[in-house]
Amino acid sequence: MKSVTLLAVAALGFVAGLQFQERRPDVAHAQAAAARPAPAPPANDGKLRIIVFGAHPDDAEYRGAGVAMKWAKQGHHVKLVSATNGDIGHWAMAGGPLAARRLREVQAVAEKLGVTNQVLDIHDGEILPTLENRRTFARLIREWGADVVIVNRPNDYHPDHRYTSILVQDSAYMVGVPFFTEIPPLKRNPVFLYASDRFQRPNPFRADVAVGIDDVMEPTLDALLLMKSQIQEGGADGNASLYPENDPAARQKRDAEVRANLARRYAREADNNRDALIKFYGAEKGRAFKYAQAYEVCEYGRQPSVEDLKKLMPF
Repeated sequence: MKSVTLLAVAALGFVAGLQFQERRPDVAHAQAAAARPAPAPPANDGKLRIIVFGAHPDDAEYRGAGVAMKWAKQGHHVKLVSATNGDIGHWAMAGGPLAARRLREVQAVAEKLGVTNQVLDIHDGEILPTLENRRTFARLIREWGADVVIVNRPNDYHPDHRYTSILVQDSAYMVGVPFFTEIPPLKRNPVFLYASDRFQRPNPFRADVAVGIDDVMEPTLDALLLMKSQIQEGGADGNASLYPENDPAARQKRDAEVRANLARRYAREADNNRDALIKFYGAEKGRAFKYAQAYEVCEYGRQPSVEDLKKLMPF
């Protein structure tokens, strides 16, 4: 009887191990999930360099897409970085296959936007503000030669979001410290910007600059909707009924629904930050924008004037 019990326990452990292995990418999947770093843009070409950090393969895209396309259209260099590989961010799949799928999705988004991207091979739900990760973030900012760094604020519901923001904050001074990494320090500290949100505690978002994105709204939506695992299928909070595999009519309805939801997201940003739009565009143009993205200047990093912000966002 005891031997049967031990066999049962061993079997359960074997099944649990298989489930764990399924969630965790093997070496081949890990390699597939980590995008090769884009080469740094050419030095002294007169163009701006912008790097946008997000916790998962979709966050940087949401927070930077419209503005990123506007920068790219003017020949400026934009990079979107995902701090984790997103390998548990779906209701029906996980591990290496999901990480690889999400990498393909954000690569397709980047191509549509005219920007580059990189996905770090850190497991979804597991990023921490460690010294190793701080060095990684500082290297990324230094390698890109960033003039502008964008991230979410640290007051956020998701631990990955919070710690990604903290890591960017912790890099704000260290990018200029000579011997912190083997990459040469930046000669000038970037401007660090927080993307907008609706969290009120401990302090609400304050728009220091807002950018009208009406002229790129439709191609921005086209790009974002390529992230089907997260948008149409609902990511970790989805279910099979959202985007049924063999129901084209239901899929078409869902496509239209999520497109409208995304448009409303950027319309709210315009409405909620109308004063900042008017401040930067004047009353007539500022009131006319239907869609916008707004940003708050982080108190760490270079502190820009209004004129500096206009140069950094020459739209």
